[in-house]
Amino acid sequence: MNEPRKTPLYDLHLELGGKMVPFAGYSMPVQYALGVKKEHEHTRHACGLFDVSHMGQVLLRGTQADEALETLVPADLVGLGEGMQRYGLFTAEDGGILDDLMIVNAGDHLYLVVNAACKEQDIAHLRRGLPHHEIEVLDRGLLALQGPKAAEAMARLCPAACEMVFMQHGKFTIEGIDVWISRSGYTGEDGFEISVPAEQTEALARRLLAEQEVEPIGLGARDSLRLEAGLCLYGHDIDTGTTPVEGGLIWAIGKPRRRGGERQGGFPGADLILHQVAEKDHHRKRVGLLGEGRAPVREGAELFDAEGHAIGVVTSGGFGPSVGKPVAMGYVAIDHAAVDTTVYAEVRGKRLPMVVSKMPFVTPGYYRG
Repeated sequence: MNEPRKTPLYDLHLELGGKMVPFAGYSMPVQYALGVKKEHEHTRHACGLFDVSHMGQVLLRGTQADEALETLVPADLVGLGEGMQRYGLFTAEDGGILDDLMIVNAGDHLYLVVNAACKEQDIAHLRRGLPHHEIEVLDRGLLALQGPKAAEAMARLCPAACEMVFMQHGKFTIEGIDVWISRSGYTGEDGFEISVPAEQTEALARRLLAEQEVEPIGLGARDSLRLEAGLCLYGHDIDTGTTPVEGGLIWAIGKPRRRGGERQGGFPGADLILHQVAEKDHHRKRVGLLGEGRAPVREGAELFDAEGHAIGVVTSGGFGPSVGKPVAMGYVAIDHAAVDTTVYAEVRGKRLPMVVSKMPFVTPGYYRG
C-alpha cells in the first residue's frame, strides 16, 4: 500500500487536532475537536474553512479551448462568459458519467477543478481527447470558505471578492498572496473557493482561521452539508453506470447541446443521453428521501415499495443536523419517483418508511446579488 499523500495543510491539521483518515489517496481530516455535528452546524450558522487541496486543478490552453472541451462534456462552454464558472460532466460513450467537474472561463484559457479520486484518469482522458491542446496540471492548494458569514470574513481580507456573485471567478491578492477565487462551494451556503500557491496555502489558512467567524471543518461535516444541499458525490450518487438524466442532472446539459440546439451532441454518449432528455425514456431516477424517527439510513440500503418489491437503493444517507431528521438520496424505479411517494428502506432487518422529497433539503444560501 502506498502512503497517503499530504496536502499543504497536513501539519496544520495535526496542530489543530484533526483526526486524519485516508481519503482519495490523501491523508485528510475527518473532524476536529468540535466534532462532526457541531462543525456542520457552525458552517450553517457562521463559517467553516475546508481543505480541498486534494482536488485536481488543471489549465487548458489552445485554439478554441471551449469548443474543444465541448467534445468531452455536454455543457455549453462556448456560451460561458469570461470570469464565469460552470458545472460539467465527463461522459462515456455508453452515456455513463466518468466524473463531474467545475470549468472556469479564465479568458485566454480554461481552469478546471476535478475530483481527487478521479484526477489521474481525468487528466489522461483530457490528454487523449484533446491531443492538440496544452494541459497543465497545477500544484496549488485549494481552500473552501463556506457559510452565511463567509462574506463577512472575506470582506476584511479581500473586499473585491465579495462583489462577485454565485459562480463568478476572479484573480485577487490577499495580503500579498496571489489567489484565484470563485464564489461557489459544496455546502449549499454562500462562500468562496480559493486557489493558492502551494507554499502559501498554510499562511492563508491561518489568516482565515484568525477571523472570529471561521472554524476548521473536516470531511464528516462536508459530507452531511453537501447531502442536505442535494449535491452529488462522485462514485456514490453518480458513476459510470449512471447517465446524467438518471442522475437528475439534465440542467448540466446546455440547451445548445441538446436536440435542435446550434451545437447539438458531439460529446461521448450523446445519442443515448439526448434521447433520454427528449423522450423521458429512462427507468430510474435519483431522488431525495426524508426519513421518520431518528435512525439514519446509510448508503447501500435497499428500497422497497409497500408490497415488498425491490425498487432501488440509497446512495448517500445520514442524519441531517439542519433538517432534524434522516436524509438520503438514492435511485428508485421511475414509477416511484414522484414527490411524496412513500418507500421503505431496509435497515438491520427492518423496513423504515421514507418519503420521496424535493432537493435540496435546506434552503440554499448562494449569493446571486
